[in-house]
Amino acid sequence: MHARSVIVVGGSLAGVRTSQALRAEGYDGRLVLVGEEPELPYDRPPLSKGALRDDDVPVLLTEADAVQLDLTLRLGVAAAGLDLADGCVVLADGDRLPFDDVVVATGSRPRPSPWGTPPGVHLLRTRADATALRADLRRSGHLVVVGAGFIGAEVSATARALGVEVTLVDPLPAPMSRVLGADVGGIFTELHRRHGVETRLGAAVADIESTPAGPRVVLADGEVLPATSVLVGCGALPNDDWLRSSGLEVADGLVCDQHCRSTSDERVHAVGDVARWWHPRHGESVRIEHWTNAVEQAAVVAHNIVSPDRPRAYAPVEYVWSDQYDWKVQLVGRTLGAPVRTLGEPAEGRFAVVYGAGDGRLGGLLAVNWPRAVVAARRAVAGREDIEALVGALQAVGSRGR
Repeated sequence: MHARSVIVVGGSLAGVRTSQALRAEGYDGRLVLVGEEPELPYDRPPLSKGALRDDDVPVLLTEADAVQLDLTLRLGVAAAGLDLADGCVVLADGDRLPFDDVVVATGSRPRPSPWGTPPGVHLLRTRADATALRADLRRSGHLVVVGAGFIGAEVSATARALGVEVTLVDPLPAPMSRVLGADVGGIFTELHRRHGVETRLGAAVADIESTPAGPRVVLADGEVLPATSVLVGCGALPNDDWLRSSGLEVADGLVCDQHCRSTSDERVHAVGDVARWWHPRHGESVRIEHWTNAVEQAAVVAHNIVSPDRPRAYAPVEYVWSDQYDWKVQLVGRTLGAPVRTLGEPAEGRFAVVYGAGDGRLGGLLAVNWPRAVVAARRAVAGREDIEALVGALQAVGSRGR
């Protein structure tokens, strides 16, 4: 007989919260957290906000916390593979960690820059990345942000608050339009322009050149944007490469069932950015890169490991937020459908956009500086309510404040 063992691979939010949730569920076996970075696990959303201003990156787990959890930390070493036949996680230093269950929480990484990363060109995922970018921003000058998704928009806002000149470039016509649609994204175009951000939207980057004076961003139409520094934010890729020799099903993330267990081996579970699981409400396989998703999914996976005879399906209502200037931007559900209704006034900095899911049902909601709308929308999406019911509720609370 051997002591039961769970290995959590990934010093991410998802990995830490899974470890904590396992103990909260009553798991009393051996518990090991493996993390590639040598420092204690830290929260990543501030990397595009507070970390660029003042190195404000909260630690998720202290050494004292680990002792209290009876959690063994293996930091500064990456997982190199899974030996399913032997039931071991294989580490890059050659160590083999036996498991009864393993949780894959290795997160995601920035999509590589197609133009390389010469001096002054940055990606943003780790604390070291944020430190390097912050050092460049403190020299002021001109930042060119390639990619107007959430990270690009947040970094642009933070850089402007530091007094840095910013140009935001994206081949799509508006910031965050992949998620919000072009029309709603246009509201954010105006937000950034009001705060002094130059935009080149609908413009593709042909090259990023390195010169003694700093990088130069060359657009497809021939325009050249000189810069002191460049941030390339072109999306993220799941950290699933280390699993490809394991025999597990991997397709833009570790493929799992509705219980977040690998479709290939029920001993293997996935949490956070690296998990691709069957979403019962949507009826399709999804992968979500949201902070809230990592926290909620961790709780479900911990329960399913401790109580495999009573597994819970994971069917969350999506939720993500973004801080840009004085706007608290919150998204609930899916905003990929056509926007149906705008409530409030974008020009006044407090409004909501309702998105449909077909058949008159609510799909999702974008809310800016309107927290009560977010609470109502999360309930409505979970309950599969129709659009008009939510609109009526928001109109009723709208006159009574935020």
